[in-house]
Amino acid sequence: MTRRTIILGLTGSIGMGKSTASAMLCRMGLPVHDADAAVHALFAPGGDAVAPVEAAFPGVVRDGAVDRTELGKRVFGDDAALKRLESIVHPLVRRKDVDFRRRMARRRVPIAVLDVPLLFEGGGWRNCDATVVISAPAFLQAARVMARPGMTARRLADIRARQMEDWLKRRLADYVVPSGLGRHATWMGLRAIVRDIRRNGPPRRRPVPRHLLRHA
Repeated sequence: MTRRTIILGLTGSIGMGKSTASAMLCRMGLPVHDADAAVHALFAPGGDAVAPVEAAFPGVVRDGAVDRTELGKRVFGDDAALKRLESIVHPLVRRKDVDFRRRMARRRVPIAVLDVPLLFEGGGWRNCDATVVISAPAFLQAARVMARPGMTARRLADIRARQMEDWLKRRLADYVVPSGLGRHATWMGLRAIVRDIRRNGPPRRRPVPRHLLRHA
C-alpha cells in the first residue's frame, strides 16, 4: 500500500522564529513550501499577481514588479484595501499550495512542510495532517520585530491585530516549539516532532472546543 505524503503545517506570529524553524526543517531534509516566498514570486516580474494588483492599486508596479513598499502604504490601516488585496493574492497562493501538494504526492515524499504565517487565520490548518506553532514570550517577540528596519510600534500593533493571538495558536496546534531558549532547543524540539511523525504518523487531532473554533 502506498503511503501518502503527510502535510505538516508550520506557523507562528511575527517575530516568533518561524523562518528560522523553516530553515531547520529544510536542513533535516524536509521539502518546505514557503507561502511568503510564493507571494514574492507572484509580485516579481512576470508574476501572476502583477497585473491584477496594478489594476486594483494603480501606480504600485515599478519595472514590471509590484513595489511592496508602495503597496504597503496603500493598504496599511485600510481594511477595505487590505481585503481587496487579499481577494487577489489568496487564490493565487492557494493554487501554489495545491501544486506543491501534488508534486510531493507524485514524488511519494513521506513528510512535507507548509510554511504559512496565517495558517490558522486563513483556515489552512484544516488541510494539514499536523500543525506546529513556533512561540516565544511577547517581550522577546517585540524586541525581535522592533529591531527590523522601518518597523514602528504602530506598525507592530497593526500586524498583531491582524494575527491570531499566540495563546490561541498554541491551543489549536498539535505541537508547540519554543524559540526563546536558543537555536539548539528549537532544533531539538523540531527534530523530536519529525522523528515522532516518521515513527507513528501524525497525531490524532484533538476536538477543538467550540468557543475556540469561532476564532479559527
